[in-house]
Amino acid sequence: MRRPGKIVETGSFFSPLNIHVSVSTPVADIEAVLDESGPDYADFTFERPGSGHQSDVFMVTLQHSGANYEVVVKFEPADMESFAVEPKLHGYVAERTDIPVPEILVFKDDPDFDVRPYFVTARLEGDNLASAYAALSMADRERVIEQAGRILGDLHSEIAFEAFGWLDLWEDRMIVRDLTGSWREYFEQLTDSHIDRIAQTPFTDLQGRARDSLEPVLSLVPEDGVPRLVHDDFRPANLLFDLELDDPITAVLDWQDVLAALPEYHLAQTEFLFIDSSFQDPEVRDRLREALYEGYQSQRAFEFDRSYTSRRPIYQLSTLLWRMGGFEGAFGDESGLSRARAEAQYREEFERLVSALPRA
Repeated sequence: MRRPGKIVETGSFFSPLNIHVSVSTPVADIEAVLDESGPDYADFTFERPGSGHQSDVFMVTLQHSGANYEVVVKFEPADMESFAVEPKLHGYVAERTDIPVPEILVFKDDPDFDVRPYFVTARLEGDNLASAYAALSMADRERVIEQAGRILGDLHSEIAFEAFGWLDLWEDRMIVRDLTGSWREYFEQLTDSHIDRIAQTPFTDLQGRARDSLEPVLSLVPEDGVPRLVHDDFRPANLLFDLELDDPITAVLDWQDVLAALPEYHLAQTEFLFIDSSFQDPEVRDRLREALYEGYQSQRAFEFDRSYTSRRPIYQLSTLLWRMGGFEGAFGDESGLSRARAEAQYREEFERLVSALPRA
């Protein structure tokens, strides 16, 4: 006989929870998913992942035949245009690369029960990198960053598209939606959307400066190039790791924001999210950058030359503006002190990147 699921609190992989259970809570939705797609079970528990993940994702543990089975359930976000892309991408990437991605166990685009579309994946081993990244030894950080470089090199080597833009599905085929032939034009559109989004955040006063600072240097962004698959949310919070393994990264998660873009954009973004926004020591930054470059070049030829480094702050400022646009979602439940510290850090990064922009 099935019993209602329980909410569990943990302090390691998952952030602690404080959820009031009612008829409209995720308990009923998860139970509906298990009734439709899961095995018979004695009980289940669930947790929300921490480190900035969406509220639509749940880590579920089933009790079945005296054993525990762990899966991940993701429901379609409210503002999602093409939810089916993400589960399709898991198989698409797994077939074409060596990147560790969770296996899709179930995908329901039109569930029989009264719940949003959802998919269920296997839960891979490992801890969330974001919760431990700053405390790692330098040697372990270098191992993680070197593998991150190999993952990007693998991704950019094997999968290409005909134009730039967000990915979508057409007749079960991966295509580029609203495709654009010019990388510069598409990057400008993408960055403009990031600037528009900060109007609803504490950074609204920076909108004008962001546009004025970027407009003169956009001419330095290339027009042409081969569009490659880019995981546009590739950051420590979306990686699992286990330092006992030779290759410590055990999973790349959250393939929701994926586009066809130039590899140099993805590399500069990764440098920002893993290195420049995380560490202040120039020697630490240089060593991690060297590890990232070494890993990438082991999979794919690329020159990290002066032209790349001159464009790097352009891409990184765009990335920061994207992060600013999600500030309320990331820090809305934090204490006033935590929010104030995060806002100060974002503003400091903004000033640093504006001052690092090249001259057109």
